[in-house]
Amino acid sequence: MKKITKEKVETFIPQRKKESYKGTYGRVLFVGGNENMGGAIMLSASAGVHSGAGLVTVATHPSNQAALHSQLPEAMFLPFTDLDQLRKTVDTMDVILIGPGLGRDEQAVSVLKTVYETVENDQTLILDGDAIYLHVNEILPKPVASIIFTPHLGEWRTLTGLPVDEQYLETNHSKAVDMDAVIVLKKSRTEVYYGEEVWQNTAGNPAMATGGMGDTLAGMIAGFVAQFDDDKEAVLSAVYMHSYIADELAKNQYVTLPSHIIREIPKTMKDFTKKAGKLRFI
Repeated sequence: MKKITKEKVETFIPQRKKESYKGTYGRVLFVGGNENMGGAIMLSASAGVHSGAGLVTVATHPSNQAALHSQLPEAMFLPFTDLDQLRKTVDTMDVILIGPGLGRDEQAVSVLKTVYETVENDQTLILDGDAIYLHVNEILPKPVASIIFTPHLGEWRTLTGLPVDEQYLETNHSKAVDMDAVIVLKKSRTEVYYGEEVWQNTAGNPAMATGGMGDTLAGMIAGFVAQFDDDKEAVLSAVYMHSYIADELAKNQYVTLPSHIIREIPKTMKDFTKKAGKLRFI
């Protein structure tokens, strides 16, 4: 097992190109947030915006539109109840994250099915939260995009059938390879199963144990994948930086809220690129 360390991630964060524009840094669609769980997709989308994604669109329940525009004016909105519009929007995206606050009702199934039917093999599809449950428990077409799953231990059991006390490294790796997907297994020391490689996070703390933390991580992954040249470096960087920021905040806070982490992402990315420049110079 390889370790995700600060020293490695400092070399992964890309410098922004002098000649670039918003389209350079990726188009990302965040899909989720039913009438009762709009906050989940807003946290994800906010993490994506603060991570540097160039253009962010949020497909969510119409009741969330006012809150979204109030909390995140940088994001565009579309109602996920309009499946035709959703289909057209998916077609224009580089990365699609679906699942935070999506729910498990018929509307949620229709939304997920529409995304699965529309994505292409040059896009990245990130499945989180309710999308993982529906992926396993509903009859859906197989998406052809590159897939990233971001389960916690219970969701990993849903995906694999492995009880938590049987989720050993070798068994998990075998399941990940069979699924032909990248797995970000969220735990106290999050593990990333990427092809033949297994990586373990070296940051993280108990102050992170609060609602919305996984939504925020998924959003960071989406934002990083959209703009990094190397998907593996993007995933590993998001996993580490999410926890690293929380560790820094936890030095002075009993609880670290996802919104606190999100606010610190741009500054932390800048700090890391400054150090990366020195490393490259040396």
